[in-house]
Amino acid sequence: MSYTTILVADEEGVRRITLNRPERRNAMTPEMQEELMLAMEESVESDSRVVVFAGAGDAFCAGLDLSALQRMNDRSEAEYTADAKRIARLFRTLFELPKPTIALVQGPAIAGGTGLATMCDFTLAAPGAKFGYTEVRIGFVPAVVSAFLTLQIGEKRARDLLLTGRLFTADEALRLGLVNEVVEAEKLETRCAELVGVLKGNSPEALGATKRLLAAQNKAWLNAALRAALAANAEARGTYDFREGVAAFLEKRKPIWKT
Repeated sequence: MSYTTILVADEEGVRRITLNRPERRNAMTPEMQEELMLAMEESVESDSRVVVFAGAGDAFCAGLDLSALQRMNDRSEAEYTADAKRIARLFRTLFELPKPTIALVQGPAIAGGTGLATMCDFTLAAPGAKFGYTEVRIGFVPAVVSAFLTLQIGEKRARDLLLTGRLFTADEALRLGLVNEVVEAEKLETRCAELVGVLKGNSPEALGATKRLLAAQNKAWLNAALRAALAANAEARGTYDFREGVAAFLEKRKPIWKT
């Protein structure tokens, strides 16, 4: 399979998926989301034992490509819903992938990029990495990621990150439990290789069964949370605040909110 927005390499039981839009800080487009899902789905049927995610260039992922979002402003509610469903499928595919996943975060991982990085089983971050659920800054609702974030760190701390939209460091992400280790940038690959070695030494059947068990434990709650998230996501895209927030971001100015 050939890909346009990502690079996929298989070597010695490891599938490495690299977000490959460095000129856009690896911001996600609908095409990239589809390609990420396909690459993960292929990994399930392959002989890979571990799936590693990385970003080309200086950033891991800047979240959704806002220029692509702006082009969706005049779409119907059904089209907004379909777009939200694709995002939910992407994150759920990652969250429930039956093979161990590792994210190597060398730089910014923002909004959906934070979700992509921290939903992996293991997140290794360089000291200079930055995270943040910044959607509210542009009049958007961090709907889909909120469901997974609440599962990971609890509602109180999730409210802090989601409502302030603030950026936070790799060290804080470690304290919150969103990052497993903070590793010097030049040692990320070495530490990843060590972790891969540990995982490959374990029973692949037991690893898959453990991941399926963990996914099943919160399945009913997550189903309900994502249904609410999809509705909130689609509704938000039709609001003045969303259109103004995206326009202000792209025009590098402060948004003018209605009061």
